[in-house]
Amino acid sequence: MLTPYRRRVLWAAVALIVAAGAMLAVGQALRAVIDQGFSAGDPAWLDRTLAAMFGVIVVLAAATYVRFYNVSWLGERVTADLRRRVFDHLLALPPSWFEAGRTGEVISRLTSDTAQIESAVGSSLSIALRNTLLLIGGLVMMFTTSFKLSVLTVAGVPLVIAPIVFYGRKVRRLARESQDRISDLGNRIDETIHEIRIVQAYGHEDVDRSRFAELVEHSFDTARRRVGARARLVATVLLLVFGAIAFILWIGGHDVLAGGLSAGELSAFVFYAALVAGSVGALSEVWGDLQRAAGATERLMEILAARPAITAPAEPLAPPEPARGEVRFDAVTFHYPSRPDAAALTDFDLLIAPGETVALVGPSGAGKSTVFQLLLRFYDPDRGVVRLDGVPLAAADPQGLRRRIAVVPQEPVIFAASVAENVRYANPAASLDEVRAACEAAWADEFVRQLPQGYETDLGERGVKLSGGQRQRIAIARAILANRPVLLLDEATSALDAESERMVQAALTKLMEHRTTLVIAHRLATVQRADRIVVMDGGRIVETGTHAALVRSGGLYAHLARLQFSA
Repeated sequence: MLTPYRRRVLWAAVALIVAAGAMLAVGQALRAVIDQGFSAGDPAWLDRTLAAMFGVIVVLAAATYVRFYNVSWLGERVTADLRRRVFDHLLALPPSWFEAGRTGEVISRLTSDTAQIESAVGSSLSIALRNTLLLIGGLVMMFTTSFKLSVLTVAGVPLVIAPIVFYGRKVRRLARESQDRISDLGNRIDETIHEIRIVQAYGHEDVDRSRFAELVEHSFDTARRRVGARARLVATVLLLVFGAIAFILWIGGHDVLAGGLSAGELSAFVFYAALVAGSVGALSEVWGDLQRAAGATERLMEILAARPAITAPAEPLAPPEPARGEVRFDAVTFHYPSRPDAAALTDFDLLIAPGETVALVGPSGAGKSTVFQLLLRFYDPDRGVVRLDGVPLAAADPQGLRRRIAVVPQEPVIFAASVAENVRYANPAASLDEVRAACEAAWADEFVRQLPQGYETDLGERGVKLSGGQRQRIAIARAILANRPVLLLDEATSALDAESERMVQAALTKLMEHRTTLVIAHRLATVQRADRIVVMDGGRIVETGTHAALVRSGGLYAHLARLQFSA
């Protein structure tokens, strides 16, 4: 993901090298100041060396600025690109993928985990590279200054590497576990806040507080163990490194007193040793950040590695123009992936002619909603073929086919946006006049005009500012504005009172003209005027006919009708 920004990476790399070189040059300047300036007692030489040292520091500061700015920019840019990439990929995954997971965990990965990667790319990785250069350069300068002291210093390196490897693996494992605990918190918050009315209606606040507190403490315990492992890593490394420096300083001090080493050389060596020690300490600390980022990356890669089961073929068939709206199910058998032992549809055959209105009726679990799911190609059948306008769904582009279908679900979906944006969701290019016309047809215009900002009123998350019937009418207006040849109504009037239902039924009757309409209805009064009623049970069609004919036949439909109308 850094590839598109190669030039900025190059600038950051050059600045990184220049800054590391300038830092190493400070040690040589320090050596000159002590040996030629102080020891030789030459004020002019002291002035020149200090001026040169200041110049090196200016270069160091400028290079550090360039490095910091470019690396931070890269961190922000890559994170933004990664979030877009993950979100784009999420939209390509079928509903079955989300049914297997939890929304809060996905949100956590998209926000918290990408923040971890931002920290790594925009800071930790740069610090790691910088200190790696200083470590290598410092070691070279140490050997150049005093081979004896350098050998003694390097001999202690294995003592430093061992805890890095041991604690580093532990920090990485705990980092991933910590992110999982944060996801659990996100899930709990998401469920509780979205269902706050039920929580308060049942007086469940104390129980939810207790359960959330348990999750928080579990998350804290995991974080405590991760922080503890990281703290032990840093402390152990620093103790070993600076203990070694003290030991080297003791030996070097005796060499200066014996005349085997100059004071400037010992000062430069100590400077480089401190630089190496600081680099190792910084690397050990940054290693924990990189391990956390690695854990976050693994979680994000799991999402990006998920391949959608529903994809467009390499050469999709184009549906005919103009659209006719013919729907056909040929010997379709289907099992939901989560319920492989129970068939949702078995040898299901159904032909719906263009412009025909067909109602799907039956007890819960009969397979009515599955018909919608397969027609929208959220799933592919195990056997058989589903066709729209004669084109097998599996042979066409799913998006192209879905653009021919308008849906009004049983639970209306309202986004946290204005009325106009919600209605325009099915047709983003529609004008405000077209939005108003759709709302008038859905008998929604009257209550929309009474809202504080009319069509620009924000409806809040999930449409909390509207009643159930009002939300349903906004969803119907959206379907009207979509103006698509196939209409799917899933108990579209279930949330309406008697007066609203009468108005919306009139709007739907007009909407369904010249459109192929499939209606799922549990309230049989809403489907009596359908051209054909298909009665389903156990994933099969058991009866077909008009309301009057089915009532006379005395079958399942007549039984359901007696149960409802006898009241």
